[in-house]
Amino acid sequence: MIIQLVGIVLISIIAITVIIDIVPLFRDWLSRIHIGRYEDKQIWNKSITKVGLKWLHTTPKIKVTDHTRLVVIDMLKGNYTKTAIQHWQEAALLLGMSEYLVKNDDKEAKKALMRFLNLKFDSKGQWLETPKHVDTAILAYAVMKLGFIETDRYKLALDATWDMIKDHIGHDGTVQYRTFMKGYRYVDTIGFVCPFLVAYGIRYKKDECVDLALKQIKAYEERGMLEGHHIPSHAYEVDDKLPLGLFGWGRGLGWYAIGLIDAWNELPSDHTYKAILEESVKRFAKAAIVFQQANGNWNWTVTRGECRPDSSTTATLGWFMLNASKIEEIADMCLDSANQASNYLMKVTRRNGAVDFSQGDTKDIGVYSMLFNILPFTQGFCIRMMNFNHGFKVVKR
Repeated sequence: MIIQLVGIVLISIIAITVIIDIVPLFRDWLSRIHIGRYEDKQIWNKSITKVGLKWLHTTPKIKVTDHTRLVVIDMLKGNYTKTAIQHWQEAALLLGMSEYLVKNDDKEAKKALMRFLNLKFDSKGQWLETPKHVDTAILAYAVMKLGFIETDRYKLALDATWDMIKDHIGHDGTVQYRTFMKGYRYVDTIGFVCPFLVAYGIRYKKDECVDLALKQIKAYEERGMLEGHHIPSHAYEVDDKLPLGLFGWGRGLGWYAIGLIDAWNELPSDHTYKAILEESVKRFAKAAIVFQQANGNWNWTVTRGECRPDSSTTATLGWFMLNASKIEEIADMCLDSANQASNYLMKVTRRNGAVDFSQGDTKDIGVYSMLFNILPFTQGFCIRMMNFNHGFKVVKR
């Protein structure tokens, strides 16, 4: 009898483990049937926006590991997902929805966003969970971009975010990715903190914030760029100024791109740093376009045509190019590039409106995911791009 019970328990455990492994794979296979059938950008925009709003409350968990077998072990160990990963996913969705609401008075969307904010902040506008990592700054920036709310309502949370960033400033005067990684500077950090620093600094007249954003960007340009091609490495070592990881990691280009373009956007036209960052925008736009593939995408390693396309890279660089097209000198080439990017992203959108084939979470410097799937971050930037300026105008080179 005991042997039979043990046998039943073992069989049940094996069955549950197999189901946990197989169900996601089967679901992905099923959802990719008839992928890329969107042809009308307005219909596509409505579809991706609907999914993005839904994900704001039920954000898909992004795996930390690449394991597709015995996934239950990662879940039990707490290695399946991390809170910090969710912050930049949620931020992208918020940024997308904020752009959507600029020209759409969607009361239901506003209610959904307020429900989200009430899960993050208390009645005084302070974080319910004290921010510990710089990833939080992009979420704070996204809150500042919600035009239908009074930003000052969340002033305590914004102040706490600035205090957290100050705690991450290293001996070289730039922001660390993590306080226990004092000797490295990551390209991700530019995207995480620079837009917030400029928006917060301009709004509350804190020049030191804007100064820090400029310093973060310029330091990376000096120490973390591939000479002759102006694309970033994953990170660099502060004291020895050695580049670390891969030059041309796609999402690394994306992090640099959104940090730069959003910081530039937040500066008033008469600000001293506006022209300085505009030169950086022009230089990076010309560099990145060189690596855009014929189908309109950028690959996960942009310098290799043989690598897999990455939707997260394509969405973030598409957003960058669309904004950079406001600069007359590079307007045509950037608008054409953004058009090509959006055309590609339509082709990799599932029939339910979820944009597919984004690279998974990075494990370490130089250790990259080989899983490509849905990613709220990508979804948010597709929404943001498509609602930034209703309708693209195709410009031929």
